[in-house]
Amino acid sequence: MLATIHSAEDARRLARRRLPWMVFDYIDGAAGTGQGAIRNRAALDAMTLCPRVLRDVSERTLETRLFGKPAQRPFGIAPMGMCNLSAPGADLMLARLAARYAIPLGVSTVASTPMEKLIEIAEGHAWFQLYFSGDGAGTFKLVDRAKSAGYKTLVLTVDVPEVGRRPRELRHGFKMPFRIGPQQFLDFAMHPCWSLATLRSGKPQMANFLMEGYEFDRTESRAKATWETLARLRDQWDGNLVLKGILDPEDALAAKSAGADAVQVSSHGARQLDSAPAAFDALRQIRDAVGPEYPLFYDSGLRSGEDAVKAMISGANFVFFGRVMQYAIAAAGEAGLHQLWDVLSDEFSITMAQIGATSIDDLNP
Repeated sequence: MLATIHSAEDARRLARRRLPWMVFDYIDGAAGTGQGAIRNRAALDAMTLCPRVLRDVSERTLETRLFGKPAQRPFGIAPMGMCNLSAPGADLMLARLAARYAIPLGVSTVASTPMEKLIEIAEGHAWFQLYFSGDGAGTFKLVDRAKSAGYKTLVLTVDVPEVGRRPRELRHGFKMPFRIGPQQFLDFAMHPCWSLATLRSGKPQMANFLMEGYEFDRTESRAKATWETLARLRDQWDGNLVLKGILDPEDALAAKSAGADAVQVSSHGARQLDSAPAAFDALRQIRDAVGPEYPLFYDSGLRSGEDAVKAMISGANFVFFGRVMQYAIAAAGEAGLHQLWDVLSDEFSITMAQIGATSIDDLNP
């Protein structure tokens, strides 16, 4: 029987039941004690929206434009590593969703499907997310490869000089590639549906490195990246360049001055620094700093279409959902993903009606 998903929390509850503990805690976890994640949610919850009445909101549209191109929704799919952990073929499910709604699919450096395949299935609606790693030699190889594959937008994630400590996944021995010991064997045995499906499909791997001639170490230091690295990347990349992981207005201004085409305000879903400020609180400050015309994107802590409306009212031009997409896939596969997508769309549209808005332009401050 197909699970019914009425909210992101429904999807999370079902995913927690169906995924191995190790995998669920990798998807769901945050840095440190989890206070950063709590702070993200508290900031979003603290914002209220005032209903407006007796306005004709019978005709509403969720369409917008992104880098000059139409998108059927004002929200897209954040880059997430190893999505196929949530279910075999998850990457492709997300790519098909991106193609259907003409919204960006964030393709992670550590995706479990090659970047070339994902942009093909997404029918061009894919952005490549880049990690600088080690001395950068492998990083710039990936840039050339993304260009050859047809990517027009590159997202440089800048908030991971070192991978944050996430005790929940560490307690379960989560590592990439997997190391199977007695604890993990028991975990998989207790979740046979996931384990059998994964066994049939083969264990998820970091697909972008299977043919590169070198391995990607998820824990390798990324601390050598500097503003000079960004300048070099700007010279090499002639498409759209987005800096993801900005929380400080001065950094946002520096990114703008360095030629970044947009900034994505993000705390990496609170997965990096437990003491980081709530990304949502930083959003309005950064909008004030960069001015009204500069493209500003947002992710972190979003759990509903209503949250997305709040982010856009607070200064975002476009927002990205992350782990809730994986919850839905883990809960009910591609059908679950489309259920949640419809929920997010309905929540967004209904919220617009409640506050008297009929288009995305009405949400701009």
